[in-house]
Amino acid sequence: MTTATLSQTKLPPSTHEFSQIIHRLEAGGAMLPDTPGNLMQIIGIYKAYAVPMDFYWRDLLYIAEQVFLNPLPFLKYFIPQEYLDLHNHYAGDDADLRVWRGEATAHPELLAFIEKGETTKMPKLLHHLWHDRVNMEFAEACMQAMFWHRDMGGQFDPYLDTDEYKTNADKAIKAYFKKNPMMMGLYKLFPDLFLEQVKMMSYYSNLGLFWEVMAPVFFEMSDLYDEGKISSVPEAMNFLVNGIFAIAGRPIYHHVYIDGECYEIIPKSKGFMWLYEAALPYVEAVFYRTSPFRGTKSYNAQAQQVPDDQNDFHYGILYADIFPVGTAGIPPTLLMQDMLHFLPNYLVEYYQKHCRGEDDMLIQLANSFQRSMYCVTSAVIQALRTALLYPLDDQNPKHLIANRQFFESQLDRFKRPEARLRDIQCSDYR
Repeated sequence: MTTATLSQTKLPPSTHEFSQIIHRLEAGGAMLPDTPGNLMQIIGIYKAYAVPMDFYWRDLLYIAEQVFLNPLPFLKYFIPQEYLDLHNHYAGDDADLRVWRGEATAHPELLAFIEKGETTKMPKLLHHLWHDRVNMEFAEACMQAMFWHRDMGGQFDPYLDTDEYKTNADKAIKAYFKKNPMMMGLYKLFPDLFLEQVKMMSYYSNLGLFWEVMAPVFFEMSDLYDEGKISSVPEAMNFLVNGIFAIAGRPIYHHVYIDGECYEIIPKSKGFMWLYEAALPYVEAVFYRTSPFRGTKSYNAQAQQVPDDQNDFHYGILYADIFPVGTAGIPPTLLMQDMLHFLPNYLVEYYQKHCRGEDDMLIQLANSFQRSMYCVTSAVIQALRTALLYPLDDQNPKHLIANRQFFESQLDRFKRPEARLRDIQCSDYR
């Protein structure tokens, strides 16, 4: 008996607004309908996202570990060769756990883009000034969302307020500015200001370590799709679920390197784990909450145009209106511009068929990205159900009811009119 049949036999139909989607989840599916078009879009986006992500995680770690508290970090996006050569722990022959069968160093497409960009080969500074580069501002916007929406569960964030963390940060701050009496004087006057910057650097490290995992996961999914080994949306979602559990325990830490010495601001020995300290806070802060993007929504709090409670923020990709994409300075626009350089051919052909020309492609990219993140969110929901509740084919009706209540509570968040869950059910949503 299939899971779907078993659920229908033991439970009456759901009366939830999204009952069809709940039944799909109970059958082992995703919030995104299982169609060839949806699968093609999400896998193509995973590939296009993974290449700039391979830069994001490397530069985030470089900033957290090397740039640190540089008061004038003009060159923080100029990632040194050392970090381009840094081995991903989940790719290459020496991987801790080999998720992707490719190389552990920076992706070849990324290296080619760094050298030539959209224009031609020129010094890095000229590429930077011409804005012909990977947009790290998007990565920093994600980090800032995590840093602002603190207390998302786990032990990482509470640790930032402990005396032990303050002691570790103090040692690193004093070592970093030991040759700069002016900054040491400012530190004595405004210690909390410096400590807050160190906390932000810890979130740089957190997000970098999170994306170090996700890049090879997306690369491998793209390769499997090309080989015909992922042929449905549930298969793609289950690959993500299995990946979540396989890598759940990877350590989350923050080390700073000053004059060749390592300062462990958050030691690996604390035992902070990828799933609880990075992945779940990221999904909550970035997929669901973030904040209104400047130029797209008023910040008039007196008119109650922004929620009083951070818990009510609903500006993430799962709720986003994709049409402002293309407006200068909006973080999703920067990501879409990055992904545009690395689209697989089949996705380019799809957009050429369905777009209103090249100017429309960023919007269509954002649309596909939204679908792909609903698939990722489905994987997170299924993973939480696996960890906290019962198997989908459980024989006990009480257990199936508990699963259903869990699914219904998760989908309650999409009852808001801004949510795009209704839209992505239709293939014409472009």
